Amino acid sequence: MRLDRDLVLEDSRIRLAPMKAEDLPLLQPIALDAEMWTYFTYDLSIPKEMEKWAEPHFKAERLQFTVVDKESGKVAGATAFGNYSPRDERIEIGWTWLGRDFQGTGINQAMKKLMLNYCFGTMRLKRVEIKTDVLNIPARKALLKLGAIEEGILRSHTLLTHGRRRDTIYYSFIEGEWKLNA
Repeated sequence: MRLDRDLVLEDSRIRLAPMKAEDLPLLQPIALDAEMWTYFTYDLSIPKEMEKWAEPHFKAERLQFTVVDKESGKVAGATAFGNYSPRDERIEIGWTWLGRDFQGTGINQAMKKLMLNYCFGTMRLKRVEIKTDVLNIPARKALLKLGAIEEGILRSHTLLTHGRRRDTIYYSFIEGEWKLNA
């Protein structure tokens, strides 16, 4: 199965639609808080950095979604599928961020549930990976709450904003661990 570039995932609360170039100016105003990018690979408060971050989507290297809060009708942030390996039947969920007004509202959990249901229910994958900065305690707690299994740490793995190298912690779900429509 190939990754559907027109895929839209939604429930009563949120809508995830493939990012369009015209979404970037809608995302920029909710990305202006430079402190949001401590654990991220790009400082999306800088428009050129946002363009670089989105480039792999527009080159079809990953499937980046723009996340819309259906209640308010506002763009809430972004998330993506990437590193898809059809042969190995695995994919990564990541490149996720939400504007400050949408953090802690349950939207992140709702996004992950929609994506995991698609991965295991529709794509019939064997493994879904999620990774984050070992220092990003809120993300780590959220992944454990979701039921992800902590796997291990890759030291000095990724260059972040402001030149810091992160230790990356991996989490995963494998076939049978995720209850569909959770």
